[in-house]
Amino acid sequence: MDPIRNPYAPGAGQRPPALAGRDEQLRAFEVVLERVARNRPERSLVLTGLRGVGKTVLLNALRSSAVRAGWGTGKLEARPDQPLRRPLSSALHTAVRELGHPQGEDVDHVLGVLKSFAQRDAGPDAKLRDRWSPGIDVPAVRGRADSGDIEIDLVELLTDVGGLAGDVGKGVAIFVDEMQDVGPDDVSALCAACHEIGQASLPVIVVGAGLPHLPSVLSASKSYSERLFRYQRIDRLDRTAADHALTAPAEEEGAAFTPDALDAMFAATGGYPYFIQAYGKEVWEQAPRSPMTAEDVAVAAPAAERELAVGFFGSRYDRATPGEREYLRAMADVAHVLGDDTDAVPTASVAEHLGRKPQSLSPARDTLMKKGLIYSGERGRIAFTVPHFGRYLRENAS
Repeated sequence: MDPIRNPYAPGAGQRPPALAGRDEQLRAFEVVLERVARNRPERSLVLTGLRGVGKTVLLNALRSSAVRAGWGTGKLEARPDQPLRRPLSSALHTAVRELGHPQGEDVDHVLGVLKSFAQRDAGPDAKLRDRWSPGIDVPAVRGRADSGDIEIDLVELLTDVGGLAGDVGKGVAIFVDEMQDVGPDDVSALCAACHEIGQASLPVIVVGAGLPHLPSVLSASKSYSERLFRYQRIDRLDRTAADHALTAPAEEEGAAFTPDALDAMFAATGGYPYFIQAYGKEVWEQAPRSPMTAEDVAVAAPAAERELAVGFFGSRYDRATPGEREYLRAMADVAHVLGDDTDAVPTASVAEHLGRKPQSLSPARDTLMKKGLIYSGERGRIAFTVPHFGRYLRENAS
């Protein structure tokens, strides 16, 4: 098979050649865009799921839908060590520019408010790098979105941005990836802002994506957050969608899979989109001709597993300290006994497996959660954020 024509694309956030199994989410978002543009009440959106299920890809696809609808859009990726002001300011600056508002004075005013919001954390004697602004040339507007209280400031800023969008009959959508990493104060402010703009029927929405425990993060911030957002769980593909993710790109290149090859691919990948792309790429590389067979899958499997071990599993495992790795391996052993690596396991069982008291393991567990390797969806239980991670640990990690 010609490697130059290989259509499969394993990569972080890289759109696959066929975005299979996400039609329902795309259609629902089209409705949201239209309703908001017509001043109909609508909630912001939160996508949750394990790593490798395509949340970032879907987030980018939703943003493309908003752009096609003429909306102003901006995107940011949250980091646990970074406050929200700067990345959100950059995202909103992009969104305001995309709106194409015809009244320059109105746009300059909102950009001035945005600049004031961005610079608020810096004191009067701050260095130039701390008086950062996202490329905004207009003077800062004092007395608006610059109180220093992120909740008050964000409400005022999004109110002004929403008014600008409403003037031209469009909307603004801010896309937040890794939303579970937004700091507690900033999460609270974001929820409060969504609440206020919803009550005011302003055409502004937030679309977030994060790990499965993101709803609990939002709920801990504001008790009403469960009513602010429409939550959508993004999971592995079913058999039909998984087959389509493989066969549609192959057909575009005049190639095909035999039925037994598709059986083998689904068994190997479990329907996880990242794994489908990784296996698809290697099978294409190894297969001598089309149609690709189950034998080709078997030949390519070691190379696909090596690629996943280095780029998907190993890079995450390497971030853990020796004590944290011990905790991860214990989780994998307990999950194996319970029968499913994707299910949450009791923290007490992990401690029992290690012969330790649960309290003594709290530091390792908390650090692993901050590093995004595990998450807790309910009290007393813990799970991997990466599918098949337990199997990788049992087979490879020592």
